[in-house]
Amino acid sequence: MRVLLIKTSSMGDIIHTLPALTDAARAIPGIKFDWVVENTFADIPHWHPAVERVIPVALRRWRKGIFSAETRKGWRQLRKDLSHHQYDLILDAQGLVKSAFLTFFASGLRAGLDFKSAREPLSACAYQKKLRVDFYQHAIHRMRSLFALALGYSMPSSAPVFGLQKLNFAPVIADNNYLVFLFGTTWTSKQWPETYWSQLAELAGASGYRCKMSGYGTDEIEQAKRMAARSHFIDIVPDLDIKSMAGLLAHASGVVAVDTGFAHLAAALDVPTVSLYGATNPLYTGAEGKLSQQLAVDFPCAPCLSRTCHYRKPSEVTPACYASLPAQKVWSEIEKFLVAQ
Repeated sequence: MRVLLIKTSSMGDIIHTLPALTDAARAIPGIKFDWVVENTFADIPHWHPAVERVIPVALRRWRKGIFSAETRKGWRQLRKDLSHHQYDLILDAQGLVKSAFLTFFASGLRAGLDFKSAREPLSACAYQKKLRVDFYQHAIHRMRSLFALALGYSMPSSAPVFGLQKLNFAPVIADNNYLVFLFGTTWTSKQWPETYWSQLAELAGASGYRCKMSGYGTDEIEQAKRMAARSHFIDIVPDLDIKSMAGLLAHASGVVAVDTGFAHLAAALDVPTVSLYGATNPLYTGAEGKLSQQLAVDFPCAPCLSRTCHYRKPSEVTPACYASLPAQKVWSEIEKFLVAQ
């Protein structure tokens, strides 16, 4: 059986989909997936053994130049890539109008979330097979339910298995005893205070650990430099691509992260991971894994789901909600994992 899967972004959403592929492979021997995904994240589907072919798209870039020669070339290549097979099922696991539109470029039965389940209900108009999945559950369980309904097997009650193997990712640094700090996020409301990161590095360094940070873009690199200036236990690792970042995470002793895509990758690799949540709710999109711990703030307006903090009363840190998650509290949680290893 061959299935065309459409799940283009984001990194966290893509990683949340991996356990559903594991379920399907166990329930239907020989099933293979072709996966349509944003080219930025094209490495990730390759890591799952049930994925035979990855078909990259650049929808985000194409939208900026709808009538450009590059965009027209991209659409022609996509049509060519999707014409290789008559699919047994075309499954849109994104539930957006743009992802539903892509289902028309391939041949096969089109399936996806129904009007009450999809993030953009209009997307359901594209599907011949509409599926009802409870929206109010963690994204991993939502994807596992969708796949089970679409492919006709019982939803497993077992813990999610991401299908990633640490040994498949080569080390990118010589150090063995290190933590990775994932501080970068586009929402300022999700950024743990810089002073807390530096304090956490001091606590880790006192226990014999180096702390690795890697930034994306000028702003994050400058942010990492400021934190490193406050603690000589912080090392800045040069800008890494997704596969190299996976190697850095896979061989770490532990990871501390804000709500960001690489936090989900670390948790999926079964690396001890403590994730910090302020503006967002871990109940639905928290980093999940065998060795994952989620720490949510205790604050009246959290989770606010706002990209910027609107709290205006006096506070020792910004965003104010993170005052309930100081460095010592976070260290005590990651230390439990480190002691147990």
